[in-house]
Amino acid sequence: MTSTYETLLTRLQVAFDAVELGADPVLRTSDRGDYQANGVMALAKRLGRAPRDVAVEIVGAAQLDDVADVEIAGPGFLNLTLRSSFLDRQLSSLALDPRLGVTEASSGKRVIIDYSAPNVAKEMHVGHLRSTVIGDALARMYRYAGHEVIARNHVGDWGTNFGMLIEHLLDLGEDRAVATLSIGDLDAFYREARVKFDADDAFKERSRARVVSLQGGDPETLRLWHVLVDESLAYFNEVYTKLDVTLTSSDAVGESYYNDMLEGVVRDLDDAGLLVESEGALCVFPSGFQNREGERLPLIVRKSDDGFGYAASDLAALRDRVTTLHGDELLYVVGAPQVQHLEMVFAVARLAHWLPDAVRCEQVVFGNVLGADHKMFKSRGGETVKLVRLVDEAIERAYVILDERGTDIDGDAKFHLAEQIARAAIKYADLATERQHDYVFDLDRMIAFEGDTGPYLQYAHARLRSIFRRLGEAWQPGNAHFALEAKAERELALGLVGLPEAFNSSLSSLQPHRLCTYLFDVAQRFTSFYDACPVLASEGALREERLALCELTSRTLELGLSVLGIDAPDQM
Repeated sequence: MTSTYETLLTRLQVAFDAVELGADPVLRTSDRGDYQANGVMALAKRLGRAPRDVAVEIVGAAQLDDVADVEIAGPGFLNLTLRSSFLDRQLSSLALDPRLGVTEASSGKRVIIDYSAPNVAKEMHVGHLRSTVIGDALARMYRYAGHEVIARNHVGDWGTNFGMLIEHLLDLGEDRAVATLSIGDLDAFYREARVKFDADDAFKERSRARVVSLQGGDPETLRLWHVLVDESLAYFNEVYTKLDVTLTSSDAVGESYYNDMLEGVVRDLDDAGLLVESEGALCVFPSGFQNREGERLPLIVRKSDDGFGYAASDLAALRDRVTTLHGDELLYVVGAPQVQHLEMVFAVARLAHWLPDAVRCEQVVFGNVLGADHKMFKSRGGETVKLVRLVDEAIERAYVILDERGTDIDGDAKFHLAEQIARAAIKYADLATERQHDYVFDLDRMIAFEGDTGPYLQYAHARLRSIFRRLGEAWQPGNAHFALEAKAERELALGLVGLPEAFNSSLSSLQPHRLCTYLFDVAQRFTSFYDACPVLASEGALREERLALCELTSRTLELGLSVLGIDAPDQM
């Protein structure tokens, strides 16, 4: 089906094109009508004509009579109020469409999304939350839109620290070390190794020698390294399962994967005449990047000690994603502190002709998670908060809330419901925030059943499903006629027809909060409808109409939440 927004835009675009080819109608939802076209003013200014004269010409050419009533307001705004007959047709089409108007791409793209990226032998903490949750939501949305998604979990699994970690593993004994890592005490393992490295010269020498063995490909050292990597990945997978994140071990492509490509990166940059030696290091100086003194900034590809830094592996990864994986879009869900670094990597890749103009390459920037003091979220002891502990605490809180609300769900089902509510609380609070902004982690607010929260949306869906349980009979959507005579019915209908626009806007802008805002609005519209319009107490055609509206609302919330990675329980 053609969405309501697309129908209006297509009709208006023809009329605007008749006045000036390519003129933008600037169509938006509005509280002055159902939609408003705001493009007349800019068009009239370009043409040197009176705005109302242009507006009259556009209305005459738009052929909207079967869709909406149009009013010219002010100096030239077009207020569009949808006709009831058109809304009826749109709702009837939605009821028959399993995708609720969200079209699937006829020719899907291959989208490579880099997200989460924890470090081996280090705990996943709250700093990984935003990358993991935002990245996974985008992956789900792209898949739903019909694109192929390749997830890349660029774990930190290589470097000089691994000499220290392997020696500590040997000191503990392999079985004991594996037991420690398998229960998720990665931070303790790493701290113990670091303390010994700083205090014990003999341990330090062994560690440095072990790095040489690792980089030289010594089989036993590589086996021990794999123990560290595999146990860490197994633990990361447990965290992803708790959060219902789609990443698996097969998506983990760490820094080590690109080791054999690094020499080629240096060689090819040198052959392209891009490498410059600076203080013993090999660098590229892409234009447009300067320090405060106005000096050009280098991207260090090979360090003065002949080692490779992050830039080399990032360039190798980017080139691999274009040339081997043939990605049409490369998305990096990485925090704001890495903006300059990634911009320089992208710039160098384009200079080297590794990144064609046709490939979209973008950092999906996000802000920080803050504590109640509006500083970086820390534990009471000042330590970084473990991600798994946040999830467990949210589950415990959700379980208590279910007890307090007197839910009649028991046993494993109750615990599973508490898990669903906890995930919704954590994910929605993150996704509902415009991603470039910081937000305060306030679990009491996040897990509440009231307000703009994940549990509120889940509860709205559960209330909808309860209507059909109380109905006491099987109900199938028929050919309901949507007369929408009550104001609350019409307001709910206007929200329901907006799903395709909300989904497409959210995905094209890489801004999941737009879909969250839409879903919260639909839930509020449903609450107003439910309070004003009896459903089961109605009779005949009115009852069928209202049941159909409830069914559409339930499906809308369920679909919208699912593409964000949030469950919509039938009962709470």
